[in-house]
Amino acid sequence: MTDPRPFPWPPAPIKTERLVLRESEARHRAAVIELNASPEVGTYLGGPQSRDELERKMPEVPGRHPGWFAVELAGALIGTIQLKFHAPEAPDNNHRRKAARTELGYQFLPQAWGRGYATEACTAALDWFAGALPGEPVVLYTQTANTRSMRLAARLGFAERERFQAYGAEQWFGIWSPTAPPA
Repeated sequence: MTDPRPFPWPPAPIKTERLVLRESEARHRAAVIELNASPEVGTYLGGPQSRDELERKMPEVPGRHPGWFAVELAGALIGTIQLKFHAPEAPDNNHRRKAARTELGYQFLPQAWGRGYATEACTAALDWFAGALPGEPVVLYTQTANTRSMRLAARLGFAERERFQAYGAEQWFGIWSPTAPPA
């Protein structure tokens, strides 16, 4: 689904203290395959994807669409961030879709975990988003069993809206507003 909102894409690379967020490039393909094939990364996302299938189906430039950021450390991809558009009037009648038209998603390679990279990168992406689409909220879903993701959501300032059952596990749903102070 194409995002009908006007915002500049791709943005200039976003530089933080340690990281660079940029539009995807062909050189990111191998690391994106590694990311999606990782059993650790897939633990709360329905499991890892088949490396063979990823090799066959992954485009030459993965994630080439507005809102998809490659996260680099010293020039190497360590993760991805997605600010995914969804239409609030989608036919699935999911009341959570009405809370915001954008969902934050992120994945980081296990060797990047525990170093604050996800917080740094997601903060930069949300700051960019707040500048590109002022006042628009963002939603986030994660399994409650994913304690790292729950802590990240809190650090980023997402406020819990509800918990619900889906995919055989308890899910957490939160919302971030650029006008609200972080939790």
